[in-house]
Amino acid sequence: MRIKICGITRHEDAERALLLGADAIGCIFFRESARSVSLEQAREISRAVNGLGMLVGLFVNPTKGQVEEVLAALPLHCLQFHGAETPEFCAQFNRPYIKAIPMTKATDLSTVDALYRDASGLLLDSVHNGQFGGSGTPFDWDRVVPNLRHRVLLAGGLSPDNVARAVRQVQPSAIDVSSGVESQRGIKDKEKMRAFIVNARLAAQDLVL
Repeated sequence: MRIKICGITRHEDAERALLLGADAIGCIFFRESARSVSLEQAREISRAVNGLGMLVGLFVNPTKGQVEEVLAALPLHCLQFHGAETPEFCAQFNRPYIKAIPMTKATDLSTVDALYRDASGLLLDSVHNGQFGGSGTPFDWDRVVPNLRHRVLLAGGLSPDNVARAVRQVQPSAIDVSSGVESQRGIKDKEKMRAFIVNARLAAQDLVL
């Protein structure tokens, strides 16, 4: 199981997250987000990524040009789309991509999975007052279809306190956290990140044993 720390805004937070055992960090390129970063900030953050660490770029309903601008400036390993992007739009950049799915009452995961079959995974997130991620509120994990667990990146309201339960119940291929490991919006807390990663890893290990 992989762990991604999203909403990174500082080089030092990226460095700490990866040193503590995160597999990937995420930068947000959506100006309306409180955790949005400029290309200059993202370049500095990217310098912390090495070895097997991954840098993920998050977008919300971007134009093709906006994505290409970021790709030309940064060594993104993966793209993450949080808006109403079509499968064709997401796949055109010849880069692995993750499609975020808001878990509304009308969401049918099997249908969504068939639609975004080229995606590396489906990031299941909470819906909260029109926010695109970072709501700090979990959705009903019972709604995750068991035969799609290998495709699921679980997000939405995860924290050091509930991540072990989430991992044991959902058994996702990856987990994603942002606000749950912050000391203030956009600033990651070292001890919260440590506790989150340790608790997640121990729970994942229990599933194997």
